[in-house]
Amino acid sequence: MVYTHDLKSCAERHVGSSPTSGTMTIFYTRKGDSGSSIIGKKKIKKTNPFTETLGELDELNSMIGVLKADRISLRLEKILHQVQEDLFIIQANVAYVMLKEKRKPPVFLPAKIVWSEQIIDTIENKLKSPKGFVISGSTRNSAWLDMLRARSRKVERSVLKIVSLREISRREKNWELKIDGNIVPYLNRLSSLFFALARDESHRAGKKEQHPKYK
Repeated sequence: MVYTHDLKSCAERHVGSSPTSGTMTIFYTRKGDSGSSIIGKKKIKKTNPFTETLGELDELNSMIGVLKADRISLRLEKILHQVQEDLFIIQANVAYVMLKEKRKPPVFLPAKIVWSEQIIDTIENKLKSPKGFVISGSTRNSAWLDMLRARSRKVERSVLKIVSLREISRREKNWELKIDGNIVPYLNRLSSLFFALARDESHRAGKKEQHPKYK
């Protein structure tokens, strides 16, 4: 509990102050209080399309972590962990483009797309593909995977907005944007992967999923 005199002392320390000299703050720096982030040596607006995309990627990665920490099979845990690793590579690529880094970002291998397709194909060969939409919520895990599917679509749209900036930059000839060509296809496949995993979780739990009746 924070008492009144503590709030006053906190306010007095905050106004016109900076972190104590000689100490290093880990959880806050106050550098972003004006609405910009200091990344490297560059000041980037938090409303910048790139920072928006990095935030979307971070949110998806964190949400995957919530499901991974729950009671799930070792197989699903390994798949989710690999997706998290892949998202960090995508984040690095987006950040490198945003900062116009001369160094090359981590390579996003096409094998990652093949890996996701193989998992999807295995599930599809085992289950009958659902016709039409599925009402989410037959199990806790499948519901989480459906939410991750929807969130991954949002991430995909966010990355596509950045890719579209490349066409603008070409016309204006003022900067060049290069996002690894394997990233967008992977994100497109990622939503399908989550969808397939959701259906597989319901099947493993012996639950029959329902479809909307539109009435």
